[in-house]
Amino acid sequence: MTELDKLAAVKNGMVQVIVEASRGMTAKCKYDPDRRLFVLGKPLPHGLAYPFDWGFIPGTRGGDGDPLDALVLHDAACPVGCLIECTPIAVLEVEQKEKGDQARRNDRFLLRPHSDKTIKNDILTLRLKQELENFFRGVVLGSGKIITFLGWKDAAVALGSIKHSAKDLG
Repeated sequence: MTELDKLAAVKNGMVQVIVEASRGMTAKCKYDPDRRLFVLGKPLPHGLAYPFDWGFIPGTRGGDGDPLDALVLHDAACPVGCLIECTPIAVLEVEQKEKGDQARRNDRFLLRPHSDKTIKNDILTLRLKQELENFFRGVVLGSGKIITFLGWKDAAVALGSIKHSAKDLG
């Protein structure tokens, strides 16, 4: 298997996302670069399922030390390990604090598949933003993590942050 974490964040003008949890899954898989495969990470709290494909942007590193988090807004459910070429829609800036640790940035990037012309950049309504914030709050329930939402930013800010993170890594 390819070293997925070594792929470029942006290729041919599109952001690359590797799926770690398909839409509808109730547990997240995590890519293990040493073994070059996905392993079961953690289940979501009871009653929660991923509303869209969830994954990471390879070739980046966020404030938490992991690749940047990505949520791909579309109606499909792609398999774990699938690479989706995407266009950014927005970023939800998030600060995350674990017990006894300092707060760190752990932003959530929202994208749409470049190949899916039915998904428009204006998909992110106020209601969907609120639902996603509630989902992200629910995901950390019982983990000891505290998340604070710093605000929503547009596609240009999202793309700039992705490129900056990739540049800082390399």
